[in-house]
Amino acid sequence: MIPALYGVPAPAKINWFVHVLGRRADGYHELQTVFQFIDWYDRIDFVCRADGVIERSGGPGLPDDDLCVRAARALQAHTGCRLGVSMHLHKSVPAQAGLGGGSSDAASTLLALNRLWGLGLTRAELLALAPALGADVPVFVFGRNAFAGGIGERLQAVELPQWQLVVGWPGQGLPTASVFGDAALHRDTAALEAGAFIAAQRAAGSRPVLEFGRNDLQPVAMARLPAMAALQAWLGARGDGPPRMTGSGSAMFVAGAADVDVDAVPPHWRVRACRALARHPLHDWADGVDQAAA
Repeated sequence: MIPALYGVPAPAKINWFVHVLGRRADGYHELQTVFQFIDWYDRIDFVCRADGVIERSGGPGLPDDDLCVRAARALQAHTGCRLGVSMHLHKSVPAQAGLGGGSSDAASTLLALNRLWGLGLTRAELLALAPALGADVPVFVFGRNAFAGGIGERLQAVELPQWQLVVGWPGQGLPTASVFGDAALHRDTAALEAGAFIAAQRAAGSRPVLEFGRNDLQPVAMARLPAMAALQAWLGARGDGPPRMTGSGSAMFVAGAADVDVDAVPPHWRVRACRALARHPLHDWADGVDQAAA
């Protein structure tokens, strides 16, 4: 057992592309995507408690039963651990942005409490808890940039370059379910071979092969949230190539090393110059699964 862990990072992610292959019988969608972590972080403080109570504090607007709390309760129930935790979430990554903020918080909670409570679970055991918390939680526990299938839980580690990008959020979020449930969404993109993507990226070296795919969710999201058009134009004028939406929106990103002029950012937007990461910063906090890159 460790008394406390402070400033534990929970990185955001981007999706290089999101292809919707079809709707499954359970109502979820069959997807293909590539996840990459970026250096935009939430941070979480964890203080161990002996009374078994799980509590989370943070800024205004956070739900009482957020993904940090749900992850802690799931781990506690799975292991029968009698310890508790006081968590303080320092929120930076916007919600409903397609950046995976809540899912990342949940994964970092699993990884941190595995240490704090001295549980000794392997990555495979933590991964088994992840899908019930959310479709994006597994990749953050997996700890490697990945080519993903299924609903995002079938993960194949890939080596991706640490490239520079500018990420913007238009001050409004989009509920994931509303985007996936839109009747205008095309659900018939042909499946890609992971090997074709991997070969293309290896050939490109340090340049991200963003033109390899597209985000099938982007037209639907932009129709639902017209403010995204202004963000797309703003990023397009400052980056290298066309901006792309991440996840189900509403955040977008563009390749480029442009310095962000804070005075030039429209009110209520959040824009940040970021660097893509080679792997999750907590990758070494779990072991027991072979994750050799393809």
